[in-house]
Amino acid sequence: MTTFSFDAQVTSAHFDRSGAVFALGDGSVRFEDGVFDAVHDGAVLCATVHPSGEGLVTGGDDGRVIWSRKGEAGVLATAPGPGTGGWIDAIAASPETKLIAFSSGKTLSVIDATDAGFRRDFQHERTVSGVAFDPKGRRVATSTYGGACLWFARIADQKPTKLVWAGSHTGVTFSPDGAFVVTTMQDMQLHGWRLKDSKNMRMGGYPSKIRAMAFLSKGSLLATSGAQGAVLWPFTGSNGPMGREASEIGFDDATTVTLVAASNPHGRLAAGLADGRVWVADPAGQGLNFVKAEKGAPIVALALSPDTTRVAWADEDGRAGVADVVID
Repeated sequence: MTTFSFDAQVTSAHFDRSGAVFALGDGSVRFEDGVFDAVHDGAVLCATVHPSGEGLVTGGDDGRVIWSRKGEAGVLATAPGPGTGGWIDAIAASPETKLIAFSSGKTLSVIDATDAGFRRDFQHERTVSGVAFDPKGRRVATSTYGGACLWFARIADQKPTKLVWAGSHTGVTFSPDGAFVVTTMQDMQLHGWRLKDSKNMRMGGYPSKIRAMAFLSKGSLLATSGAQGAVLWPFTGSNGPMGREASEIGFDDATTVTLVAASNPHGRLAAGLADGRVWVADPAGQGLNFVKAEKGAPIVALALSPDTTRVAWADEDGRAGVADVVID
């Protein structure tokens, strides 16, 4: 295990092709080997791995989208509008199409990592809280008040497909087969739609707000935070979780799961807890492997490597770590 102590809170943790990478609230990006870039004039608010797999693309409260590699950083885009300066609220990238999508206020913007001249801006009626690409990287889903919107990433003039459900939707994801869109909501539940017929799925029963969701096991399971254990929704068959109950692993009535991480199609799941511990498990097996067993401040950043052999985490006091995963 390798541990770090940062002088700022970690916004998010990731794995690029070189190893673990952390984005921080002081505007910097820190690589596992000690290399760091001070990139934003203000906090990093959101981050994702660059479509090339090298470094992070970050959005900040300075209104800039920046690609940070080891020892090198460059501005890819700025928030739209006069004077720019708007916060970059959410970001996503597609290795398949090399596109990057980000939101600022009510605007979704799409740029091309291989073409500096390409940009599309799509307007919403309400603030965009989350963005996600479909598995092929051709469509972008956004979460907003009242539901989700689906946009074709490269088409300039279009009207979105609207997936309607009352309430504030705070994050969004596609299922790995592209058949479903799922959002997290402010009122402690998930909501989903089957895209072929826009049929709704209400997925509730959570005791706290859901901050993370991740597909695993070839898309057959959706794991989420927001309960005393990691909640697992079944996504097998054409109906997904419709009419089916969720299961839960790692239940502990003394704490809650603050974050989950996975790397589809693998079957391993990582969970970060409010009491500072981190575990990794295979839902098909038995027991939990606590890669961080000591208690402390709540876990605020979590990532599982693409091959699920390593896990990275950070707590709200700036302590972070990277460890190998061993499951008996």
